[in-house]
Amino acid sequence: MLTRRIIPCLDIRNRKVTKGVRFQGNVDLGDPVEMAARYYESGCDELVFYDITASAEGRPIDIEMVREVARAIRIPFAVGGGLSNVADMSRVLLAGAEKVSVNSLAIRNPDIIRDGARAFGSQCVVLGMDPLAVPTTRCPSGYEITSHGFRNRTGMDALEWALRAEQLGAGEIVVNSVDADGTRQGFEISLTRLIASHVSIPVVASGGGGTPDHLVSVFRDAGADAAIIAGMIHTGEYTIPDIKQHLAQAGIPVRQKW
Repeated sequence: MLTRRIIPCLDIRNRKVTKGVRFQGNVDLGDPVEMAARYYESGCDELVFYDITASAEGRPIDIEMVREVARAIRIPFAVGGGLSNVADMSRVLLAGAEKVSVNSLAIRNPDIIRDGARAFGSQCVVLGMDPLAVPTTRCPSGYEITSHGFRNRTGMDALEWALRAEQLGAGEIVVNSVDADGTRQGFEISLTRLIASHVSIPVVASGGGGTPDHLVSVFRDAGADAAIIAGMIHTGEYTIPDIKQHLAQAGIPVRQKW
């Protein structure tokens, strides 16, 4: 059985890791390179970095930060935010990232998924999606895709978008629930299960992780291949070894620290 991956998420604003609830009330937490190194040393499987203000500010991602992170860790990491085209993807990958994550860019230009997959391989291209629960009269799946940090409603059905992204060549989908983001009340199980049961590529659950039992549930009940966590470890309430031990005791296969 494939091991399940634990992926700390570092949201970056002004070169600081920041955390909020549904992208609001953000509090700066520390240096991204130092935090990346700490989570790497503690045994996380991957990392993901989102420059959450790059697109809104119309600037490229901080490539030097990507290089510094690459020098500090020896595990795969994905980078998102401030990407506009295949050339931007190339710069991020050449700086040391293993994956690029596209979200609002892919909504505006779905062909970026296909172009990125052709240039670098599907394994390098991650679709990030931010679905919001809505009536089925609005979207058949009951979830609508939002963009630009949850600010814009797109009218796109989440399941239809996931299937299209897979067809275009995405190698992985991160499903970040708008309703659960930052709440630490548990992952959105129905949403994650909906996407995971309809696509054949890995699905990463994001938004709402607050306890190790939440991860057990999203792996066991929703079929997620990986889970992104943030607040529950940023606060020091739990550590990566704590979480992996709990998962192993629950029968969830995890990679022990290298």
